Amino acid sequence: MTQKKDFKTFVRTIIILAALLVVFFFVTLLTGSVSVSFAELLDTSNAIVHEIRLPRALLSMIIGGALSVSGFLLQTYFKNPIAGPFVLGISSGAKMLVAILLYLSVCFSVPVTSFGMIAAAFIGSMVVIFFLVIISRHIEGMSALLIAGIMTGYICNAICDLLVTFFSDNDVVNLHNWTKGSFSGADIGSVRVSFLIVIICFVLVMCLSKPIEAVMFSESYAFTMGVNVKRLRLFIIIISGILSATAAAFAGPISFVGVAVPFLSSKLLKNTKPLFVIPTCFVLGALVCLICDLIARTVFAPTELNISTVTAIIGAPVVIFMIITNRRK
Repeated sequence: MTQKKDFKTFVRTIIILAALLVVFFFVTLLTGSVSVSFAELLDTSNAIVHEIRLPRALLSMIIGGALSVSGFLLQTYFKNPIAGPFVLGISSGAKMLVAILLYLSVCFSVPVTSFGMIAAAFIGSMVVIFFLVIISRHIEGMSALLIAGIMTGYICNAICDLLVTFFSDNDVVNLHNWTKGSFSGADIGSVRVSFLIVIICFVLVMCLSKPIEAVMFSESYAFTMGVNVKRLRLFIIIISGILSATAAAFAGPISFVGVAVPFLSSKLLKNTKPLFVIPTCFVLGALVCLICDLIARTVFAPTELNISTVTAIIGAPVVIFMIITNRRK
């Protein structure tokens, strides 16, 4: 009876979120510094819609879903509700490699391409992920591992600050703008690549939903159910790393989405079953990032806000509420 009720709640929640996602998707395409009518929306020769707004809207949804699922996996791995790509230094690792790339471009007078920055951000994120995997073998408590991730982020940021002293003003501005996150550089190519990576990871996570649920109950219970806990944890950290690395590579570091959305998803569903929470996280994360990007580019148009500015304003109160709620419990 409870399972049937949970399933009905899940279906109802997904339908409502999907309907809101469709509404805001069209609002995003129609709204901006230049207004677009429905007739113009259907015109395939309209460059504003099909070359700028459409790729941007699609990328924001893909990255929002990726960050949210990554946050859920990291919170499951660390058994900590505030674990997320931004908190664990994964985003800082991406920032560090981008800073190193810019520094090398200054030294050798070689221009930096957008593909180079994407590749550097992805490699930096994965370096931090694998560093955390190695450290996890030598640390018993998950809280200690969380602290290690935070300290890794500080080290990466310190290296960035050191390198910035050798940058030109233009390079400093480029790095600063990138670290605040933005979907403004989206194109169909980045949408295709990010979608392919994220959808593969999403399918893998859904396949692992039952073992993850067993581990969330207890590791001893998961062991009796035939789950290889060590291997599962390795899969969780690698998949979450790929998702957060993809987000950092194509949109820069985006704060609070990976922490706040999993919490909101479980509150909406009133349960923590991964089979229900994971798809809800993805759809809600897509909706949150789409709305935040809409706010970022329209509130003070033609001036555009950084996406992390908007997500921080929305996500930080949620995280504070999470901390207060967990403390009361």
